[in-house]
Amino acid sequence: MKKTSTLKHSENLERELKTMLHFHANPSIVQASCPHLHFKFNTKSVTLCYIYMEYASLGNLDKMISDSRGRLPEDTVRRATRMILQGLKALHSEGYVHCDLKPSNVFVFPSNTPGEPWDLKLTGFGLSKEPTMDSSLLFPGNTEYMPPEAIAPKTFIGPDRLIGPARDRNSLKKFPTMYFVGNLLENTKRGKFI
Repeated sequence: MKKTSTLKHSENLERELKTMLHFHANPSIVQASCPHLHFKFNTKSVTLCYIYMEYASLGNLDKMISDSRGRLPEDTVRRATRMILQGLKALHSEGYVHCDLKPSNVFVFPSNTPGEPWDLKLTGFGLSKEPTMDSSLLFPGNTEYMPPEAIAPKTFIGPDRLIGPARDRNSLKKFPTMYFVGNLLENTKRGKFI
């Protein structure tokens, strides 16, 4: 799979590649297919850069949720949450923070485990915080999944600022529960259960 960016955002793509290469042996992290950042000039005089990564033939978690019309069974949510937590544990144990955790940054692959339909892997590390970066900085992300103190940083000062692994956990608690709880409430209203 090829991920492309303009030269202006090449730093994010380079960070993503560097993170994937650092976790090259981890089954919870999308793997880079080539260890280099590539550059290409197009006809509009815009320089593009790109990286290659493993192809997620089953799409991403956002597509999985959409295909199920937001009605994921409890065992699917449980399995997805466990796999995402395994990826976050690997990142956090080495001082990395994802900073842009959302369903579209969780890829779905055919499972290598007999009897299991799919496996999940984390991707989208372009906004991630690396261990050597200044941890007092807030990093951008999708506001739908960001904690309030990341959106309005001047409101939260000192220990109330959410930096580091806690920021990823805040994002994580928003998307799986958003779909599962929504599904549970909807089915409860109808008198049906998953």
